[in-house]
Amino acid sequence: MVALPLILLLIAGMVLGYTTLTTGLPLRPGIDFAGGTAVTVFTPDSRETIEATFSGYPLLSVGEGLSNGKYIQFGPMDDAQYQSLSALINEKYPDAKVDQIGETFGKTLQNQALFAVILSFIGMSIVVLIAFRDLVPAGAVVLAALSDIIVTAAIMQIIGIPLSLGTTAALLMLIGYSVDSDILLTTRVLKRRGKLEDKLSGAFRTGIIMTTTTLSAVAAMWVVATAGQIQIISQIASVLLIGLFVDLMNTWMLNAGILKGYVLRSDKR
Repeated sequence: MVALPLILLLIAGMVLGYTTLTTGLPLRPGIDFAGGTAVTVFTPDSRETIEATFSGYPLLSVGEGLSNGKYIQFGPMDDAQYQSLSALINEKYPDAKVDQIGETFGKTLQNQALFAVILSFIGMSIVVLIAFRDLVPAGAVVLAALSDIIVTAAIMQIIGIPLSLGTTAALLMLIGYSVDSDILLTTRVLKRRGKLEDKLSGAFRTGIIMTTTTLSAVAAMWVVATAGQIQIISQIASVLLIGLFVDLMNTWMLNAGILKGYVLRSDKR
């Protein structure tokens, strides 16, 4: 039960480790963390036309929205290049909205986001340890939550979802979703009487209903956001969808396998 989740956790750790060694960060940062310029404009120009217009600048992406809305992202650039870009934008799209994030400010946001994730994880670990007062069940819950975050982050890196304030918030939400289902499983197995298999199957039925309900809501959000070209909401929903499917594996294979082995050994003793 635990072999496949542990193998995937190892592979995900290798992916994030390699990315960190080559780029300095475990995930490709968005402009929130790397710095850059975001331009919002309403124009009938096609994506290809916009890409040709700004081909001389560090163009990252061109998103399309409703009512001919375009969301254009540029990477970091020096002052001279930024002034040139601003002049071109004012000439081509005088009604455009331009937002700039400096590299220094982006690094500050990186540190704050990392601190938030670490603090949330430490707080969750302390609460779980206090709740169960047993190292093995509490460690299984923490390991499953950690695996959710690492495997989801590795999939984000592979499919190209950048790390931004929005996707960081989605990763924080995954900690809550993961612990919710893991605590349900652990409480049913350790604090209820009955046969082990019956307790596992009862927890599974309840947990699957909870998770599939959340999956349905997040999937609906993803469809609406993707159809409406609301990029940040679409990315948040994508991360949650990936993480919830990963959590199904880690809760009902990794955590359940550890708990089953722990209970069987305890019964023998």
